[in-house]
Amino acid sequence: MKANWEKTENNRGVLTVEVDEKQFSDALDRAFRKVVKKVNVPGFRKGKVPRPIFEKRFGVEALYQDAVEILVPEAYQAAVEETEIEPVDQPEIDIEQLEKGKPFIFKATVTVKPEVKLGEYKGLEVPEKDFSVKEEDVEAELKKMQERQGELVAVEEGQVEEKDRVIIDFEGFVDGEAFEGGKAEKYTLEVGSGQFIPGFEEQLIGMKPGEEKEVKVTFPEDYHAEELAGKEAVFKVKLHEIKRMQLPELDDEFAQDVSEFDTLDELKADIENKLKEQKRQEEENYKRNTLVEKAAENAEIDLPEVMIEQEIDHMLRHFEQQLQMQGISLDQYSQFTGQDKSAIRDQFKEDAEKKVRANLVLEAIASEENVEVADEEVEEELKKLAEQMGREKEEIRKLLQAQGGVGQIKDELKVRKTIDLLVSNSKNAA
Repeated sequence: MKANWEKTENNRGVLTVEVDEKQFSDALDRAFRKVVKKVNVPGFRKGKVPRPIFEKRFGVEALYQDAVEILVPEAYQAAVEETEIEPVDQPEIDIEQLEKGKPFIFKATVTVKPEVKLGEYKGLEVPEKDFSVKEEDVEAELKKMQERQGELVAVEEGQVEEKDRVIIDFEGFVDGEAFEGGKAEKYTLEVGSGQFIPGFEEQLIGMKPGEEKEVKVTFPEDYHAEELAGKEAVFKVKLHEIKRMQLPELDDEFAQDVSEFDTLDELKADIENKLKEQKRQEEENYKRNTLVEKAAENAEIDLPEVMIEQEIDHMLRHFEQQLQMQGISLDQYSQFTGQDKSAIRDQFKEDAEKKVRANLVLEAIASEENVEVADEEVEEELKKLAEQMGREKEEIRKLLQAQGGVGQIKDELKVRKTIDLLVSNSKNAA
């Protein structure tokens, strides 16, 4: 087999692959063994037609498609390894020569990982940022604990207020006609959560249980349903119930209920200590992320669009999983926010581009600085994972190997060590 790589523009190029006659003949043999099982020829049992009779009746060309499907993936992978290119997308295959007794030739147009021209990555400076714990931070954390201990209580007499949970029926109309997806019964909504289109939730404030009201809103111009985008709508709303969070008193009894401490002051001190540790970690992450961003900004890379789109795909899948954990589908989220999938993808694009750029730069720095990960370091990381999950190390190893994850651990450790190098060589290094 012969392979030749020729870069054409930016990060795209053409990989020309020539497979010799013998390999192509072997592929035709494999194709025949596959195809003959499905062929019926009078006078022969199914699957027992001799090759010469098959070719005389159907032509050798009847085997070409299967032979190509067998041969191209194998030959392409071998050519990629031979030319040492790193494709980042599926190739576009064009058959150049396909004839029995001759070499099989095809061309694969493919996008490859871009070259990275590193800029300055040592001696970088991280701007100062305040990570001290203030009294209001402690109070805010205490407030969260108080809200977690709160109880939703039905409001028998009163009006809807911000942050109330309300149970409503609603039906939406545009130009007097009900529209699809605009109706629900006994729907629970937190007022002020921003689940519905702008203006809807605010107009519920002041309503009383049993009251009915028309809520007038305008769909955003970029609303995912084109037939509703920019249109004025009227929602007929009926309020069934108001529930309001009733919070416990912040006193020593509260401290005893939510912690191992006897007094509120002791609880506050513990919160402060935990926040200091959290802030220390935030400061460390801030330094590391800032140095990576600066190193990435200083590098020159022509990012392939396909790599950015792949990262957006990954981010979108993660986002969808987070929504599912909250009991919300991506379609429901789109309906609530008025954003279609394309708009959501656009929101991820900037972060996706930064992440792809950063990953490529860290990989280039690791290569430049000969950053390596020893087997002992991988073993230590496996041990930590096992301890965190309360399982045996070998059990974790088998689980990861089944998912191809041991190599991923090594890659993650290499990234971590590369960022350590940036930190130790920064101007802010102690």
